[in-house]
Amino acid sequence: MSDLQTRLERIQGRGRLPSVVAGVLTDGSLSWVGGAGEVAGPPDDTQYRIGSITKTLVAVAVMRLRDEGLLALSDPIGRFVPETGYADATVRDLLAHVAGLQSEPVGSWWERSPGVELDVLLAANDGSGAVARAGEYYHYSNLGFALLGEAVARVRGATWWDVVSGELLVPLGMTRTTYLPSAPHAQGYSVDHFHETLTEEPHQDTRAMAPAGQVWSTVSDLARWADFLATGHDDVLARSTLDEMATAQSPGYGLGLRLIEVDGRWLTGHTGSMPGFLASLFVDRETRRGSVLMTNAFSGQSMEAVPGALLGDEEPEPVEPWRPSSDVPDVVRGLPGLWCWGNTALEMRWHHGLLRMHEPGDDEDAYEFEVRADGIVGTEGYHRGETLHVHRRPDGSVSHLVCATFVYTRIPYDPDVEIPGGHPVRRSGPS
Repeated sequence: MSDLQTRLERIQGRGRLPSVVAGVLTDGSLSWVGGAGEVAGPPDDTQYRIGSITKTLVAVAVMRLRDEGLLALSDPIGRFVPETGYADATVRDLLAHVAGLQSEPVGSWWERSPGVELDVLLAANDGSGAVARAGEYYHYSNLGFALLGEAVARVRGATWWDVVSGELLVPLGMTRTTYLPSAPHAQGYSVDHFHETLTEEPHQDTRAMAPAGQVWSTVSDLARWADFLATGHDDVLARSTLDEMATAQSPGYGLGLRLIEVDGRWLTGHTGSMPGFLASLFVDRETRRGSVLMTNAFSGQSMEAVPGALLGDEEPEPVEPWRPSSDVPDVVRGLPGLWCWGNTALEMRWHHGLLRMHEPGDDEDAYEFEVRADGIVGTEGYHRGETLHVHRRPDGSVSHLVCATFVYTRIPYDPDVEIPGGHPVRRSGPS
């Protein structure tokens, strides 16, 4: 299992993730659990926000109503939520994200803002924001699942969350899946791309939009949910209905479930994203092998790539663990960011106490600089031993950088910066 820990540490290190927890399912049960970075509690029992994996809970609640004859997939959502401006959208099309609704509700960034009541949400989204005709093409819609959650609530006569809790979580024993966070839980962060510092993200109650991505859970609970998606449960939903949900309605999406191909096999599940969090849950419904991963960062790792990264055959190579920057020296302020050497774009990061400069997407081949008492000096790459001179404007902002004869500017060939000797001639940058 050390191989899996190496894989997880590789994800943490390359993704610059404050913490990450993961689990692997074999024959439907957790066969391995691990954590990397600063995990707030036991890796199997620390809550993270699961984002749009919440939609799979709502979708199962909807399909339970269908199986009970309380709604039909062909029903317009207006049968249940008549005041919506999208009353003609069918339940099926909303589940499959082919109803033509816009992706996000009108208003401020709902995932990061205090939630609004349903009447406010419906009034602001009157139907004029549609981007396509029903069935025209797949267009992911968070707004659509807010409507589905409300339909569940109105048919059952209870909140959508009470329905999910009582009808899904209790029978499956998912006691650590909650609407709001319960300790131990992770704090969500965004990681500054250039300074590698952390910014705390708010844990908003998204209220009317909550069916689209509100929920918190753990590796252990999500493993139970993953195996349920593979096998069904007598008290929750039949496997035959889950078969229907896992049938593609459009490329890569069924009825509330994502479908991805990994090493020639189709996996079912979903990804999730909320400010400060990413999550991934996928399972092979035939073999009951799957993976779960959650992290408290907003970017850095493709959640679709997680099953391949954890379950693939490629031999993992160890990488340096990543840790956030806690202190950026004054002499470094204003340096991290995008720079140009001629027309060649380079990015400079403050990484583990060093300045690293490299072409975007190619951080393996970087120039490194160390902050010393006598200046900023190259320690690795073409500029090793050279001093990086920082030219600042009268207001203290950085105008340009000079190292030997190389002049780095914020825009290509900045006309306000003299480049001694003319323009660079190496087309691929210094080497």
